Amino acid sequence: MSVQTIRNVFSVETGYRLSDDQIVNHFPNHYELTRKDLMVKNIKRYRKELEKEGSPLAEKDENGKYLYLDFVPVTYMLPADYNLFVEEFRKSPSSTWIMKPCGKAQGKGIFLINKLSQIKKWSRDSKTSSFVSQSNKEAYVISLYINNPLLIGGRKFDLRLYVLVSTYRPLRCYMYKLGFCRFCTVKYTPSTSELDNMFVHLTNVAIQKHG
Repeated sequence: MSVQTIRNVFSVETGYRLSDDQIVNHFPNHYELTRKDLMVKNIKRYRKELEKEGSPLAEKDENGKYLYLDFVPVTYMLPADYNLFVEEFRKSPSSTWIMKPCGKAQGKGIFLINKLSQIKKWSRDSKTSSFVSQSNKEAYVISLYINNPLLIGGRKFDLRLYVLVSTYRPLRCYMYKLGFCRFCTVKYTPSTSELDNMFVHLTNVAIQKHG
């Protein structure tokens, strides 16, 4: 079944659910984890639930930072969280942030910013009269950029690992033994003069194959 077919068949309105002996090739609602904005929303919700339960996983240091749940940097949705983002940005105005469109892949539409004026320009370029208005406006996530990443040979990299999830209730996952590593073709530098050079910052094959 295609993603759209599954979405239609298993929508809340139809009431259809799989029986124990049935399998499909996509989980209904899988985009709750595969879309950038929805994944962030669910991780934030997960953290809150663990805090409510008093779980040791939700422990924080004296500065209020998570000790174990810090695997996602500070992230906001735009335009919805614009004011929250501005408040955070002003706390450390020398920081760099990375903007990613929620519904795209392969590094498309990603850029880095280190000034609020760049966000305002992006907003104007999107032909939206008011930033807070969400009509006709593509959603983005904006995350604090990790400017001291782990490097190999001076280059940024990431690991792509394959996991098969056969069921969510109970959660059952199989991890494939092999994966692969993706590298940037240009050595990393935190220099602001290279903010626009995606060969320095993004490991996506679709970008680096031209590097």
